[in-house]
Amino acid sequence: MHKFFVPKHSIVDNIATIDGEDVKHIYKVLRLKLKDKVSINNCEGKEYLGEITLIDKSSVTVNLLEESAINNESPIEVHLFQGMPKSTKMDLIVQKNTELGVKSITPIITERVIVKTELKEFKKVDRWNRIALEACKQSKRSLVPEINVPMEFEKLLEELKHMDLVVVPYENEEGYGIRKLVENIKKDTISKVAIIIGPEGGFEESEILKLKEIGAMVVTLGPRILRTETAGFTCLSLIMYELGDLGGVL
Repeated sequence: MHKFFVPKHSIVDNIATIDGEDVKHIYKVLRLKLKDKVSINNCEGKEYLGEITLIDKSSVTVNLLEESAINNESPIEVHLFQGMPKSTKMDLIVQKNTELGVKSITPIITERVIVKTELKEFKKVDRWNRIALEACKQSKRSLVPEINVPMEFEKLLEELKHMDLVVVPYENEEGYGIRKLVENIKKDTISKVAIIIGPEGGFEESEILKLKEIGAMVVTLGPRILRTETAGFTCLSLIMYELGDLGGVL
């Protein structure tokens, strides 16, 4: 069944109105017809079974038949703080981490990040949010992760105080990895996890020291050095497998 995300304000009296790019996709690509059943998500986690009652070139009207109990979200919240990469690498980072179940993604500006004027104006955030939405549709998620504006490193240190666990993959760390980390924590006390990924040039040693001072767990992901766009979803996969729902439930 095809799934569509409809803002809460576009759902009134059990009638959902789909507009924008999805409309053309519905009647030209998917070739859906009147009375076809679809899944509707209100962008806040609620899912409904619906039936199409009207299709025109500007909108599609769906009658919501019943609320669905489906919830495809992980039992833990994982927030990714990603050192700002060059070019369009952030597009891939947003797409793949969304598919894997990340709760939010925040680009961070560290010592080795070159900040351009366009980044200061945060012009790319709208595109990243659109990529996250499309990835949610593809992966049938129940919630769309929030893609935030870039954050300075010092502000990051304050934000991390609200997390139950902070994980920092670091290329100079040896021996202590995710497997050992999981052995040393009480899993049932962890509900909010932060993953901190350095930029292409890596973290400065002073930044790693500051992260350790606030209780961050610095780990290795293995003997091979991963690119910044690979490290995030590798670490997220491991965390979701150990603490979340990746790999299925027992």
